[in-house]
Amino acid sequence: LFAEAGVQTKGNKRNQVLKIGHGGTLDSAATGVLVVGIGKGTKMLGTMLAGSKKYTAIGMLGKATDTLDATGKVTEEKPYDQVTKGDLENVLQKFTGDIMQVPPLYSALKKDGERLSTLMKRGEAVEAKPARPVRVYSLSLQHFQPPLFTLDVECGGGFYVRSLVNDIGKELSTCASVQELTRTKQGPFTLEEHALHEDKWTIDEIAQSLEHCTALLLGEPARKKLKTEHPGETAVVCE
Repeated sequence: LFAEAGVQTKGNKRNQVLKIGHGGTLDSAATGVLVVGIGKGTKMLGTMLAGSKKYTAIGMLGKATDTLDATGKVTEEKPYDQVTKGDLENVLQKFTGDIMQVPPLYSALKKDGERLSTLMKRGEAVEAKPARPVRVYSLSLQHFQPPLFTLDVECGGGFYVRSLVNDIGKELSTCASVQELTRTKQGPFTLEEHALHEDKWTIDEIAQSLEHCTALLLGEPARKKLKTEHPGETAVVCE
């Protein structure tokens, strides 16, 4: 990586460590924005990503799974013909603002140092975590074509869209699961403006992307840190 970037290195290469970290996991089947910190940029992620996240989710009425999304095994099926667009829009109001939410069993949350999802896949018994407070800044219905419906969600940290869709299904006296999930915003970074598509993962394209992101970050609370960090150690958004 150093050689490709044209960076001159000295000494024992085995002692040269390049730290890389990300600003929050995505569901295995999800797509969208994932902010990655490189070098000292890993220490900036917490401050940089303190804002809200946005998602676009496609849910399916009438079908529940053990993972709460399309990757899991179907655990329940119920009729959904009685659900109208108005019903769904009214229910969304109950899930806006400060609410309590139970995290899904298949998640990155840990028990005894291991992810719950890992324990579940091994067939071990896992108890659901208690409901915890989360914040939903906005929640709107974009499309409704039963059994499918599309939501736009803006939320705070620790929020699970899969749990939201599952809870919406129960509130409508049926069941529901996520079919597609895309993170469109994380902190100041958006999918439309800042994501670097995989076919552009070259040194030149990444460098240009970093220049664009640096201008954005200078307006964020991380400004003081940016002035003291090496210009090559910052953050980039990947898709």
